[in-house]
Amino acid sequence: MTEITVTVNGTPHTHSVPMRLLLSDFLRQTLRLTGTHVGCGHGVCGACTILLDGQTARACLLLAVQADGAAITTVEGLGTATALHPVQQAFHEEHALQCGFCTPGFLAAAIELLRETPDPTDAEIREALHGNICRCTGYVNIVKAVRRAAALMRAA
Repeated sequence: MTEITVTVNGTPHTHSVPMRLLLSDFLRQTLRLTGTHVGCGHGVCGACTILLDGQTARACLLLAVQADGAAITTVEGLGTATALHPVQQAFHEEHALQCGFCTPGFLAAAIELLRETPDPTDAEIREALHGNICRCTGYVNIVKAVRRAAALMRAA
C-alpha cells in the first residue's frame, strides 16, 4: 500500500492504495465516480478517458499511484445538471449519444481538442476522436456536436 494525493474534479483526495490498483478502479470504487467507464480494459475503446493535468489519458492503463499529485477531471466534474459544460450541451443538442457508455470518453477528447484547436475542421475532429469507439452510432452526430461545441465555446 502507498498513499496518494490527487485532486479530482477540484476536490483533493488522499488515500492509501495498493500499488497495482488501476486509476479507473480507484475512481470508480474508491471515489464512487462511476462516470469513468471501463469497456475493453486495454485502452482501445476510450470509454475510460479522463483529463489528467488537462490531457486525455486512459484510466484503465494507468495505476492510481502514477496519478499521485495530479489534477484529474472526470465527466462528473465537467458541468452540473443546470449548467452543462458547452461540450455536454452540444452533445445533447446534436443527439450525439445513444446508450451513453462511450460519451464520457468522447467528452474528454473533445474538450482537449477544443482547448488546443478552437475551430477544428471535420478531419481534425475525427482525428482527435479516433481513439474512442461508439458501438451505437455512425459518429455523424458526434462530429456535429464537437463542431457545435466549438461554436458555443468561441461565443462564450
